[in-house]
Amino acid sequence: MELIDSIAASLPGTADALGPALAETGYMLVFSLAAAVVLGLPLGVLIYLTRPGGVREHRGLWRVANLYVTVVRSFPFLLFVVFLIPLTRLVFGTTFGTQAATFPLCFVGVAIYARLVEQILLEVPSGVIHAARSMGADTGQIITRFLFVEARSGLVYALTSAAISLLSYSTVLGVVGGGGLGDFALRYGYQEYDYPLMYTTIVIVIVCVQLLQTGGHRLSVALDRR
Repeated sequence: MELIDSIAASLPGTADALGPALAETGYMLVFSLAAAVVLGLPLGVLIYLTRPGGVREHRGLWRVANLYVTVVRSFPFLLFVVFLIPLTRLVFGTTFGTQAATFPLCFVGVAIYARLVEQILLEVPSGVIHAARSMGADTGQIITRFLFVEARSGLVYALTSAAISLLSYSTVLGVVGGGGLGDFALRYGYQEYDYPLMYTTIVIVIVCVQLLQTGGHRLSVALDRR
């Protein structure tokens, strides 16, 4: 906060807009990460379990879930936001504002984290599954008592990577009226030819990324019992 206060003090014409921009970016990040955990985690587990040769192989479910993740992750983000405009307007009644802009970001967050979860679970040694089955564990117990315990460090680190990606995507939403640091840099920096302000905003984003990276890494290491 001291860094932000010092920057705001040096930019008196835009100080009042910096705080709301940070709050809007925080809003987008918190809700998209919540969607990633609540929906992306189970989706990634579903893809892992139902894949060919998986614990609960089901090619139909696997194809649908895997297709969703592949398609959403393949979309250029700005085009994906435009693609979802009819649905966003239907749900929120508008396509402008931070709340509406967060909607497509949630879809992307779910897809990103689901794929990362699948990859982390694929790295769990097959012996863990065999041991769980030999002890009579059902599917739910295999997931919660074996897979998640073994992969918890990687899952936290994957969520950190997803958070950094979503923070980067959130800056793009300023182009479509979503607010946040991207909109702040575009409106007060680029459009006003105030390049020092624009570069300062970039530095703030980099600092946020470093904080996320450091916090996620430390938590991941703390959870790693190997």
